[in-house]
Amino acid sequence: MADSRSGVDVMDWALGGLFFVLGLIFGSFLNVCIYRIPRKESLLWPSSHCPTCNTRIRPLDNIPLISYVFLRGRCRACGAKISPRYPAVELLTGLLFLGLYLRFGVQKEVLAFLILTSLLVVISFVDIEHRLILNVFTIPGLVAGILIAGFVLRIGWLNALLGALLGGGLLIGIALFGELLFGKESMGMGDVKMAAMIGAFLGMKGVIVSVFLGFVIAAIFSLAGMALNRLQRSSYLPFGPFIAAGTLVYLFAGEALIQWYLQAVGLR
Repeated sequence: MADSRSGVDVMDWALGGLFFVLGLIFGSFLNVCIYRIPRKESLLWPSSHCPTCNTRIRPLDNIPLISYVFLRGRCRACGAKISPRYPAVELLTGLLFLGLYLRFGVQKEVLAFLILTSLLVVISFVDIEHRLILNVFTIPGLVAGILIAGFVLRIGWLNALLGALLGGGLLIGIALFGELLFGKESMGMGDVKMAAMIGAFLGMKGVIVSVFLGFVIAAIFSLAGMALNRLQRSSYLPFGPFIAAGTLVYLFAGEALIQWYLQAVGLR
């Protein structure tokens, strides 16, 4: 019996390590997307190169996370600093892939959430750097979420479609209310399409909770920033990363939070 348990533990460690490494590798690809797609550059050509001196990056200098550490965050050819965004995205994606394995195990549902998580990472960092949420990510993500819902996800096609409509509708309503309240555009259509994409993957309940959590996280971040004199009331904050954060919280702890809330208000 002990040997059997040991064998399962080894398999769990091996699969967890595999998901983490796959996340690092995929995070490296997401970095390419984050840098090149907003600049309308090809993902295939030219090969990876230093943006400062254009020297081609050798395979040994392009190993996710490890190369950054050994190169001390600088280009081998010209010594220019490598953006910390590169290791951050790789490590974040690796940890998220590992987390999804630990949360859902090896089942077909996890594939959909790996896709959703990757989209959230790339959308968030593009929004942070360029203040844009691009259709090239949200529209294919929306279509993919609806298409795979019936095959992979438990919510089914109808809930996925309604979730997409509800997610987009929620953000449109909030955007219109914000414009009336503040007299200026408070949210772009990119946020609307992102919420619709999330609704396609998570359904109606999932997108409502995710968007709500996104606003809560944004409010906490804004209040903390103002308390520390890092932000002002008029400071611009891209909302995409907060929607993404709310979605990730829902993926990993959504049901537990819902049950806690229902108990807190005496509904369970």
